[in-house]
Amino acid sequence: MTSDVDRWDAATADLQPPLAVVDLDAFDANAADLVRRAGGTPIRVASKSVRCRSLLGRVLGMEGFHGVMAYAVAEAAWLVGEGLDDVFVAYPSVDRAAIAEVAADERLAAQVTLTVDSAEHVDLLASVDRPHGLRVAVDVDSSLRLGRVHLGVRRSPVRTPEDAVAVALAAQAEGLRVVGTMFYDAQIAGLPDSSPAVRVVKRRSAASLLERRAAVVGALREVTDLEFVNAGGTGSLHVTGRDPVVTELAAGSGLYGPTLFDGYDDFSPRPAAAYALSVVRRPGPGFATAFGGGYVASGPASRSRLPRPYGRSGVGLVRREGVGEVQTPLQGTGTRDLHVGDRVWFRYAKAGEMCERFDRLHLVRGAQLLDTVPTYRGEGRNFG
Repeated sequence: MTSDVDRWDAATADLQPPLAVVDLDAFDANAADLVRRAGGTPIRVASKSVRCRSLLGRVLGMEGFHGVMAYAVAEAAWLVGEGLDDVFVAYPSVDRAAIAEVAADERLAAQVTLTVDSAEHVDLLASVDRPHGLRVAVDVDSSLRLGRVHLGVRRSPVRTPEDAVAVALAAQAEGLRVVGTMFYDAQIAGLPDSSPAVRVVKRRSAASLLERRAAVVGALREVTDLEFVNAGGTGSLHVTGRDPVVTELAAGSGLYGPTLFDGYDDFSPRPAAAYALSVVRRPGPGFATAFGGGYVASGPASRSRLPRPYGRSGVGLVRREGVGEVQTPLQGTGTRDLHVGDRVWFRYAKAGEMCERFDRLHLVRGAQLLDTVPTYRGEGRNFG
């Protein structure tokens, strides 16, 4: 059976690394698996995990997906300007110029939803001229609290029904339309099943959120007509999708299948995105050096954030060096078969961040190169 890297090598044989590919067979299979695990609840595509307009459009053309979860207001305005609908900016913004652009354009104001989680956000949005109004959603903290222990990400200060209603009423008092709410369960969706303790945390968190989401959503529906209740992520679709108050899920990373998803019990996405580097020297027996490769993913500084060589046994990173700014040293018995000019493929630790390093993605199917499409970077777009 032909391996992934053999097919990718064949498809891109005429191209010079560094280069990045997206395997459409794997990408489409991963999309279908996300839909299956969502169990009938629509999935909003997280743009930060894709960062390629062509592939966003591909996903949105599939049954089971609807709408975009963006990460910047300027990004949302650009995507709507390029023909996409229903873009939810799921992170608070203080970009007054981009917010004003949305409020000044009738189509943008109708298609873009912004996030608030405090009176400060409301005050900032209220200070912007809003000829066409602004749509907002309330972000609710979804971490697990066990006494003084906080398990999950540090995001919204809104936690209780009373907190959420207070922000919603403040927004309405300033003429903002409160149309949605969101709950991102990072301690479920973004945490590999690495130990029995982690599994217990996930179960307890899911049970706690089931009760708390219902209370928050019920309270919000008393004061506003919610169009959507967004929740979950790639790693929690099969759990969060069971909640009857959730109207939509969010996912994106699972489309590319990065290494951070290798340790989950309930699903195994296929590696769909990878990049190739060229071997440029052999510093000694058992070592080879590739050009480029310092692509470290965001999050806590650890080995889990480093890319991993893929498709060659006995080839690994040098622990004391990791990945470098302009070169990446490799070691292991498999380096004996590497020569100057050979390729080494890597999988990225996370998903869309890889696209910040490449202008183009080469779309392959089987051993054929089907198309080459620009990333956000390739279109001259950088939203932070």
